[in-house]
Amino acid sequence: MSGRVRIATRKSALALWQARHVAALLEAQHPGLKVELLPMSTRGDRLLGTPLSKIGGKGLFLKELEHALIAGEADIAVHSMKDVPVEVTPELSIAAVLERANASDAWVSSEGATPDDLAPGAVVGTSSLRRRCQLLALRPDLQVENLRGNVNTRLEKLDSGEYQAIILATAGLQRLGLEQRISCQLPPPRWVPSPNQGIIGVQCRQEDQETIELLAPLEHQPTRQVSDAERSLSRRLGGSCRLPLGAWAEISSAGTLSLHALVGSSDGHTVIRAEATSAASDPEVAAQSAAQALLEQGAAEVIAAELEENA
Repeated sequence: MSGRVRIATRKSALALWQARHVAALLEAQHPGLKVELLPMSTRGDRLLGTPLSKIGGKGLFLKELEHALIAGEADIAVHSMKDVPVEVTPELSIAAVLERANASDAWVSSEGATPDDLAPGAVVGTSSLRRRCQLLALRPDLQVENLRGNVNTRLEKLDSGEYQAIILATAGLQRLGLEQRISCQLPPPRWVPSPNQGIIGVQCRQEDQETIELLAPLEHQPTRQVSDAERSLSRRLGGSCRLPLGAWAEISSAGTLSLHALVGSSDGHTVIRAEATSAASDPEVAAQSAAQALLEQGAAEVIAAELEENA
């Protein structure tokens, strides 16, 4: 091995935490390995005034990092897997997924300990159509406004009074040492998270066998299986930032994978749920069954309407 690995990462505090976490794991597995971080600004980080659904979706957080990999300027890139489009760049692959952290969403507010406690008409911030859908289905009286930026920026906007509550990923707050800001968790399956929420993925060039072998000890097979189930469901339904879609899979001690899925309208008027099971070793079966169950309940019409609304 060359003895050096260059990690492409976004510049946000959370992205840097994830990259440093991967670096520490690699250095522990491979004594003497030197790891270098290459922080980069992505288009998604720069265009903060517009909802992701209007400017191209989550892939905006990856392109610059992927270009660095393809050009040979970096050896690996570290991503939040929920930001990785289901259609992957052909020259690249997710060589390792780390063990999943907490997959739930977090309710953050000083004015309501839970969504039920917030005053009628209060303003809640989120950039996620999935979170908007589930919140308005629960509390149609609330005002849901777009909220983008890194974790600290979003918390500052909450603290300044622009919002009475915001919804963030529990894992991100925990990783940044901000768990004390969580008023309550919104746990699955009642509240369905984004596909692959809480999962860190490590990407490299497909032909770079040396790096693939270097990353092999970081792979967590149960997380790969639930990741594949959730991503397969999203792929089958055309999931993107333009669609309120949630998916969460878990594996029982007996080796059964259970997949919980949700599709809805961004106004919360329609919420369709499905659940399917399979052997953990065959996550595609659960994904296919859950997708079919959603479609049989009218999900295709809801999806078409949402994609047109958020085009």
